[in-house]
Amino acid sequence: MPRRFLQRYMPNPETLRRQRSLRFMRGMIGDPGLWALSRRTVANAFSVGLFSAMLPIPCQMAVAAVGAWLLRCNLPLSVGLVWITNPLTMPLVFYGNYRIGAWLMDTPAREAPARISTHWIAERMASILPALALGSVATAVVLAIVVNLVVRLAWRWHISRSWKRRGMKRRLRRREMTD
Repeated sequence: MPRRFLQRYMPNPETLRRQRSLRFMRGMIGDPGLWALSRRTVANAFSVGLFSAMLPIPCQMAVAAVGAWLLRCNLPLSVGLVWITNPLTMPLVFYGNYRIGAWLMDTPAREAPARISTHWIAERMASILPALALGSVATAVVLAIVVNLVVRLAWRWHISRSWKRRGMKRRLRRREMTD
């Protein structure tokens, strides 16, 4: 993961500190350790953000912010990744989590109706909730572990590749100087 690429899309911490709506988080936003971009902080931020995104709870961004603070990982990245489950993707993700939970509980999963309504969800919430909770936590844990490993390996591969390129350039310059 190139650090410059991530820095290009990161918000400015000073701008966020000045926002009135984020006044209660001023100390957290001002902590430079929560804005660091290293292999560990980025990998852990991906884990925290995607773990929080898989949970069917309100205030996922607050959970991601607290997780970033506890694990000392990149705050804006972990909070931003929560938006993987946005209003367009949330039904599909949580239905998939429910199916995984029903499979883990060895119970038959209910089929989604052609038209999902709040009335249909309210009627079946008691029977859906255990499988949804189990599936969401299981998916969150597995996804957090896998994405952490993938980000760490991708970061390491990127650094190794850039070192090899620098070495090749140095060798070419030495050859040109001796010729």
